[in-house]
Amino acid sequence: MPSTRKQHHLILASRSPRRKYLLRKAGLVFEVIPGTFDESAVPLTDPGDYVKTLARAKAEEIAVRRPEAWVIGADTIVFIEGAVLGKPASRTAAREMLRRLSGQTHQVYTGYAVCCRAAGRMITEAVRTDVRFKELTEAEIEWYIQTGEPFDKAGAYAIQGLGTFLVRSINGSYTNVVGLPVCEVIEALIREGAVFLEGSEGASS
Repeated sequence: MPSTRKQHHLILASRSPRRKYLLRKAGLVFEVIPGTFDESAVPLTDPGDYVKTLARAKAEEIAVRRPEAWVIGADTIVFIEGAVLGKPASRTAAREMLRRLSGQTHQVYTGYAVCCRAAGRMITEAVRTDVRFKELTEAEIEWYIQTGEPFDKAGAYAIQGLGTFLVRSINGSYTNVVGLPVCEVIEALIREGAVFLEGSEGASS
């Protein structure tokens, strides 16, 4: 299992309980410090570039305050036919999103940033997963909305929750759809020397 080096400190710059859960399940020890970056200030461009820009800004905001730490920032969007589906603000918005996704393939993009100002390092990447929904009946849509699950989720669904029944198939990283591409993030941390594998050389350093 991955473990943090004693001489490095990890910070997750996100209030997302799903990202926190994923990193803890991967064996990482970290502090959570959510930022206050205004995402609306960043115009939508290419979806991959867009999420990388947001992830970098979120990580940098915390890294300025904690330059000795390795900071992880991330941003996830649901993208379909040129449009970004955010978190629905109402039952009507959730209903419209689910109808739009029904029977279609959409893309989930997560940008992540790993940085340490003291080390002068900043890594940013974006991961894409294609997700295909089943054809949803109106009864299924209404049942799912009444559970309350869609309302704090981009695209109005949670693949790791009750919304798992909406998904016919995925092509790519599952954890990316949940909110963080864990494989790629940990690979970046290992490459940068912020995380090592137990029993590997340097584990006793």
